[in-house]
Amino acid sequence: MGPFELGIIVIIGLFLFGAGRIAAVGNGLGRATREFERGREEAEEQ
Repeated sequence: MGPFELGIIVIIGLFLFGAGRIAAVGNGLGRATREFERGREEAEEQ
């Protein structure tokens, strides 16, 4: 998938969900990533 296709998908996502909803999803995804990394680090320490 090239950059043009990704741009089209982002534009469609903005129309469907709105900018606020996209930001909330990104925020949740970042939080989940941090939790995953924290859990992985704790598992490595044991």
